[in-house]
Amino acid sequence: MSGQAPSPPTTLIELEDRLSEPTESVVEMMQRLSGDILVLGVAGKMGPSLARMAKRASDEAGTTRRIIGVSRFRDAAARTELEKHGVETITCDLLDERALAALPDAPNIIYMAGMKFGATGQEPLTWAMNALLPGFVCQRFPDSRIAAFSTGNVYGLVPTSGSGSRETDTPNPAGEYAQSCLGRERIFEHFALAHGTPVSLIRLNYACDLRYGVLVDIAQKVWRGEPMDLTMGHFNTIWQGDANALSLLTLEYATTPAFKINLTGSVMLHVRGVAEYFAKAFGKEVQITGTEAADALLSDASLCFEKLDQAKLSESDLLDWVASWIQSGGTTLDKPTHFESRDGKF
Repeated sequence: MSGQAPSPPTTLIELEDRLSEPTESVVEMMQRLSGDILVLGVAGKMGPSLARMAKRASDEAGTTRRIIGVSRFRDAAARTELEKHGVETITCDLLDERALAALPDAPNIIYMAGMKFGATGQEPLTWAMNALLPGFVCQRFPDSRIAAFSTGNVYGLVPTSGSGSRETDTPNPAGEYAQSCLGRERIFEHFALAHGTPVSLIRLNYACDLRYGVLVDIAQKVWRGEPMDLTMGHFNTIWQGDANALSLLTLEYATTPAFKINLTGSVMLHVRGVAEYFAKAFGKEVQITGTEAADALLSDASLCFEKLDQAKLSESDLLDWVASWIQSGGTTLDKPTHFESRDGKF
């Protein structure tokens, strides 16, 4: 980024506002897009701010549409917060086919439902959520355009000497979580071909909110004086506000056969370098263990930035924001990414 670096958010209200602030490209897309947007699985880490961005962008575009968030809403406060910002909500167990059938029709769907953490030991539920449910959704909404979240885990580990996995690479998922996510993609691909349902598949790895993300994981270890293992020594990440915007833009790219896109940052970051940055920022020593492996989970997001839009927050500015947030005692979600996992177990 050029010019003066953006100042970091200092409160939860300001953070949520930054995460949900629509880009010009998203506002322009909302002017072209017709119909309501249904966000399935809205109550996860990323869903609330994405839904709020969709609502804000629609309002700024001068369009009238419903943004409807669907989830089991175990946290009632999350539902209340969405409704406060104009996002309609529906409580629904998406695996209940009768409840799914009762959802309103919508020409645009953001599919965010899935299971990652806790997948080990709950493999049957993981496969049901990640591979069976997409089939239910495609059968319920065969005429909708669907932007479905996937993961860069479907690629597996690749050499750190390269630029990362590309959309044309053959998937090589490790572990049942990543395998089930490839299953999710295959189900969406099948219905894109069988029913003509327009689909985009968003292979996201490591969006970073200041309350969670790989950078937060590393910063917290340094802050607490915990050892930092370097075995998984490289990663990509992207500011969640940018991930929200770019994900929404994929709605216009939904097609048949399904459109696949990597969504992450443009820079390969080094765990050692990031840990040392936080150590300097915090005035602390960093405890380094392990040796960097020659491979890691890395994605090349060139196509994303070429077709959709550029990220608005650089990785260096995001580092500054995370450091400031942790130093000031900012709230975190206590939900580590487990990015260091090399066997696919989560």
